[in-house]
Amino acid sequence: MTERPDHDAWNAFCDALRAAGDRILADDFPTSAPEERAEGFRHLAQQAACWLTWSVGHADPRDPRFMRQNDLFTQWGGPNVDNLYKHARIDAAGAYRIRGNMHSCEEFLMALRIGNMHQEKYGTLAEVTATDLGIGPGDAFEILVGGPEPADPAVRWVPIPDGARMVNIREYYYDWHEAEPAVFTIERLDVPAAVERLSPAAIADGLGEAASQFTGSVEYWNEYQRAARGRGEDNTFIQPRNEPKGLKGLVYAFCFYNLRPGEALVVESEAPIARYWSYQLYRLGWFEPVESIHATGGLNHRQITPDPDGLFRVVLAADDPGVANWLDTGGRSEGMLTFRCAWADNRPEPVARVVAAADLARELPDSPRLTPAERRAQIAAREAHAAWRFRT
Repeated sequence: MTERPDHDAWNAFCDALRAAGDRILADDFPTSAPEERAEGFRHLAQQAACWLTWSVGHADPRDPRFMRQNDLFTQWGGPNVDNLYKHARIDAAGAYRIRGNMHSCEEFLMALRIGNMHQEKYGTLAEVTATDLGIGPGDAFEILVGGPEPADPAVRWVPIPDGARMVNIREYYYDWHEAEPAVFTIERLDVPAAVERLSPAAIADGLGEAASQFTGSVEYWNEYQRAARGRGEDNTFIQPRNEPKGLKGLVYAFCFYNLRPGEALVVESEAPIARYWSYQLYRLGWFEPVESIHATGGLNHRQITPDPDGLFRVVLAADDPGVANWLDTGGRSEGMLTFRCAWADNRPEPVARVVAAADLARELPDSPRLTPAERRAQIAAREAHAAWRFRT
């Protein structure tokens, strides 16, 4: 019988798709309601597109290209709504050049990684920020990654640790305004790009990795949220920590909310002394952001207004309470709230409490307010920014 590894790998990938469609209907996934089930199948479709593109279209570190992930269509692993993510394959023995222009991007974090958290082998081996490299908004830049250390100390150079297989860029956008986003390109310097025809073995490897990443992502992040929820009590923060094997500069605190009709969650915190921080809502099961472009499912340090006493308070509610710092749950009674703090000199511990939505005016008498017209203007500005950041 003729061996056809490519055909076998294709069938295995299709089998993984079919199995995942059955798997998410189990009790440990949030698919009991028709709307939740629809979100689940959309998530599977987008994960299939994501990992086929990465594993088949971006498989060769000899000819790397940045792939945009965790954008509007390929969300996994709790992406930050203030980020735009780019990934490229690298060879730890190779030499690369990354060039571009920051335009309106205010910060980036470059991580050299073994793999993604849902893979068997994962972890961040090195990280550096635009600030570390002396790069700011509007700057053109060139960074050498890997290869011999340049003799000129003015050249920006980042060595590649042994075992690194990918470079990940997180672009940060604090002020959501209508402006040109950053541009990044990557090229390999030490070997020519591959030009040979694709072999059955190579496409089989790509399809096999795609199936593994697809299945791993769907299973891992659902269990990740379930395990995190089990570490604490609903409507109470699991206090800040660094993610194991994750980025050293980022701290996370989780609060799983569970609200009855007419209830709201008030979150209070001292001001972090940090270059960046935010509060963001996520869907259970899929770890995708709650709507943050056409609604306020996430707010960062530039978008949250402090109260007169200097504390920061945000309100989770299904309906607009008129409070400026409103996190719109999108009508979801349950979900995950994440507090992120990056490059911080302190580690504030947010506190949450459930209140009646009808009592918010009495509970928060001095908190800044927005009129309906001001809320519409706020959303319009977010939509205009997103149209630029996520344009093709």
